[in-house]
Amino acid sequence: MAAVSGGGQTVSQLRVPDKTNEITAFTRLLAPFDLAGVVVTADALHTQRGHARFLVEQKQAHYLLVVKANQPTLFAQLRALPWKEVTARRYDREAGHGRKETRATRCLTVTGLGLDFPHAVQAARILRHRTDLKSGKVTRQTVYALTDLTAREASPLRIGRLARSQWVIENRLHFVRDTTFTEDASKIHTGHGPENMATLRNLAINTLRSAGHRNIAAGLREISYHPFTRPLDLLGLS
Repeated sequence: MAAVSGGGQTVSQLRVPDKTNEITAFTRLLAPFDLAGVVVTADALHTQRGHARFLVEQKQAHYLLVVKANQPTLFAQLRALPWKEVTARRYDREAGHGRKETRATRCLTVTGLGLDFPHAVQAARILRHRTDLKSGKVTRQTVYALTDLTAREASPLRIGRLARSQWVIENRLHFVRDTTFTEDASKIHTGHGPENMATLRNLAINTLRSAGHRNIAAGLREISYHPFTRPLDLLGLS
């Protein structure tokens, strides 16, 4: 489990104990950091009432948390909100990586509506339409989120960017570790081996990003051409 900055660099990681899950490690991972005024995003697994209280009450931070079917009552409440009547909205379009994407973000103040979630002030609904430019296939996804940020503090534009930052983390860290470093295929499973290897992978990704490499696989290939000098140069050890 890792904490990642807005720039896509891993700033902390924590091994999740066996026979448990990431939920139990959330507060331990973030406890050492001064998060006052920081907006913390997380995937739906961490949309937990205790996590929200920890961030707002103990760390004086803000949150934007995705709500999915793992919170069925809350998810149903968000789906039932009068989204068609919402006027606070934002549309974004972009193309890249072989696809076109349109995102429509709507935000609604929910204080007084009886949502059972600590400190929730705004709800957001984000509709994502993706078109694969090669196959022409169109996919559609609806994402709901909650935040303690007020409408004055976070417009639909900012909410959309915060939500997208969470998706970028998934792509820039977990996807890279799974594909470029084939982490899931690793045969190192005993002792501190998995944790140590995760640390080394994160170090490699952070170092390459700091050196301006946007494509980690391409960066690794470039380094491999001079394996005895370039890694040391990047780490400032030459």
